[in-house]
Amino acid sequence: MRILVTGGAGFIGSALVRHLIANTEHQVLNLDKLTYAGDLRSLQGAAASNRYQFVQADICDGAAVRAALTEFRPEVVTHLAAESHVDRSIDGPGTFIQTNVVGTFSMLSEVLAYWKGLDAAAREAFRFHHISTDEVFGSLGDDGFFTETTAYDPRSPYSASKASSDHLVRAWQHTYGLPTLITNCSNNYGPYHFPEKLIPLMVIKSLAGEPLPVYGQGANVRDWLYVDDHARALTRVFEAGRPGESYIIGGRAERTNLDVVHTICDALDRLRPRKDGRSYRDQIAFVADRPGHDHRYAIDPTKLERELGWKAQESFDTGIEKTVRWYLDNEAWWRPIQDGAYSGQRLGLAVG
Repeated sequence: MRILVTGGAGFIGSALVRHLIANTEHQVLNLDKLTYAGDLRSLQGAAASNRYQFVQADICDGAAVRAALTEFRPEVVTHLAAESHVDRSIDGPGTFIQTNVVGTFSMLSEVLAYWKGLDAAAREAFRFHHISTDEVFGSLGDDGFFTETTAYDPRSPYSASKASSDHLVRAWQHTYGLPTLITNCSNNYGPYHFPEKLIPLMVIKSLAGEPLPVYGQGANVRDWLYVDDHARALTRVFEAGRPGESYIIGGRAERTNLDVVHTICDALDRLRPRKDGRSYRDQIAFVADRPGHDHRYAIDPTKLERELGWKAQESFDTGIEKTVRWYLDNEAWWRPIQDGAYSGQRLGLAVG
């Protein structure tokens, strides 16, 4: 198939593109604005393929999106382009509304017009796949799991913007008949992750001998999903998912933030011990919590497993081991980011 991926130079998008080029026969057009978190270096292997194309464009630019659709003629549009960092949404929510809400509206408008121009068989086969987050469901207590029927209860500007985009996608399906799919995933981790996020930030700060900032007491719980497992799930959904359905994707790997940091430190203690013989755990420093920090996210991916046959291949322990090794072996990828776009400073402290 011909797959148009928006945000294909980002963390999850680039993992999907790499997977599609390496493990399928699909053709891929990557449409990405190349904001601070977009990096074409994450696609060097895929970019050498004659099944890969790239166009630099903003999803809010209807004319650019229209041109990409007209020239590439996709059978699937998988929409990942988004602002994604909660802390940045606290400091500057306007960008999140523009990209995640207005940008998704722009995509839907252009895709609908394109879809209406297809013949009947092509319209039947077409899919618009919107990639979202479990954060739209709000915060869980100590028990229970998110499922596809969990009510929406977003708590941050980021999650509110993604909830809005989810609702737009459903509205376009119900009102106009556009064949849509929605997936909501848990926290991703793995190679090529921009260093503002927890796991790469902890690895890089550990290696620099800096304090490892843990919000509050580190008791907030997240369900972790290795990014290559997510890419396989996304592919399975747009290849075999039923239009109008949503599927949630999780790794069945709940951990507190402090447990995650401990696991990273322990891996580094084995793979690159500190010269003074002490543990990297000694660098942990508890800091003021994020405003409105959700207590717990946990996903029950039974529907995806049962209906589409997907299961995560990586456990948290094997995934973290691979991730830490990748950052140790690929300083040439993350060092220029640290020296330029993001140097590890605290984000998300703005209030009001």
